[in-house]
Amino acid sequence: MTESIRLAKHLAEQVSCSRREAEQYIEGGWVRVDGQLVEEPGCRIDPRQTVELMPGASLEPLEPVTILWHKPAGLALPLDTPPAELLAQLIAPDLRAADDRSNLRFLKRHLQDLTLIDPLETKASGLQVLSQDWRIKRKLIADAATIEHEVIVEVSGQIAPDGLQLLKHGLSFSGKPLPPIKVSWQSEHRLRFALKTPPRGLIVHMCEKVGLQVVAIKCIRIGRLPMAGLAVGQWRYLLGYERF
Repeated sequence: MTESIRLAKHLAEQVSCSRREAEQYIEGGWVRVDGQLVEEPGCRIDPRQTVELMPGASLEPLEPVTILWHKPAGLALPLDTPPAELLAQLIAPDLRAADDRSNLRFLKRHLQDLTLIDPLETKASGLQVLSQDWRIKRKLIADAATIEHEVIVEVSGQIAPDGLQLLKHGLSFSGKPLPPIKVSWQSEHRLRFALKTPPRGLIVHMCEKVGLQVVAIKCIRIGRLPMAGLAVGQWRYLLGYERF
């Protein structure tokens, strides 16, 4: 019986590089075994299997990625980092938007250390940001008070006579007066809110105070980035020139 061998060791011998360089090639998504991409350096293979270092293989460190995702309504998300199993389900290759223009190859490493920033409530749907990039995290977390979120809220009921003005300014939340908020009607049963990183429960609370019941909440923009054509459940990579 042929004894298995560690992929990194086999690759190092095959292409005459160090073991560490072989691991970097594998972790970078540059190695195929029998035509299948393998990203685990510790994977053991049969020496008779075909190992291929892909054209253009590079030892340059992988850049951190940021992902834009359209969260479905009704999906409960943890307030801290989602477990790997959940991330693998949500950010799966087959859910990637067809019009993603990033030209990035999906790698398993793109799911490592991926932070879900300001997760939406279970009832809400819309744009969510997941990032490995400390600069994006700092912008959206440390500077949250300056980032405007645009939210469409479907409501039922009869608004109080001065309800729209109260939504704009005059209500309190958690015992504190709310700052002025941009609120307008989009249609007979839809309100548009533009506000800075709303805490959980705020929009429902505001609507109830003016006689409205919230039917659905959808975040359609964070900062300067709209959700645009991203379908429910789909995701794409943030492009290099895009800014929040």
